[in-house]
Amino acid sequence: MITLPIDIEAVKGFMAPQEGAALHRAALSVDGLGPCLEIGSYCGKSAVYLGQACRKMGALLFTVDHHRGSEENQPGWDYHDPDLWDAAAGVMDTLPFLRATLRQAGLEETVIPIVGRSGLVARAWGQPLGLLFIDGGHTRHAAETDYRLWSPHIAPGGVLAIHDVFPDPAQGGRPPFEIYQMALASGLFEEEDAVSSLRILRRAREKTRGGAALA
Repeated sequence: MITLPIDIEAVKGFMAPQEGAALHRAALSVDGLGPCLEIGSYCGKSAVYLGQACRKMGALLFTVDHHRGSEENQPGWDYHDPDLWDAAAGVMDTLPFLRATLRQAGLEETVIPIVGRSGLVARAWGQPLGLLFIDGGHTRHAAETDYRLWSPHIAPGGVLAIHDVFPDPAQGGRPPFEIYQMALASGLFEEEDAVSSLRILRRAREKTRGGAALA
């Protein structure tokens, strides 16, 4: 049972409680491997689950988002929320909602928002990650960019988590499922848990010549 510092149901988002609990457990399992990073902040629901785990470990969570909404969040689409529309700017703006969530959850010293497109941010990133959570844009270009540019930063023994993985095309878009398949086919990752549409994969630890796993 996870004790969260906020009423998680009051936070806008699309993550089921059981998926959030699995993310929380995965983050706790990478203590000492490096910070956690999520792609796709939205209003901060997953950041609360991950951030609470990071706070327990004394680690940081970086959350990357341009905060203009994915394709399905735009006006006229099924997942558009008019509360998130900035009429003055004529665009979506989820950043104020994320900031409010982090403040209310007491996670402002643990969760570091990075405002920008993940592909651009990845060019300047050089630190190993204990956990990478991909939940950004669901076009093929966006999903493959997130996977190809960020997954090499996952430390041996670290976690790759991917949201909205639907093996049945009738349930959801294909790109998250396709990058999940790419990760398995790479030989670097093994599936460790599957909770609803969330997949948790573990990067293999490197081996010494004698076959002993490196810490």
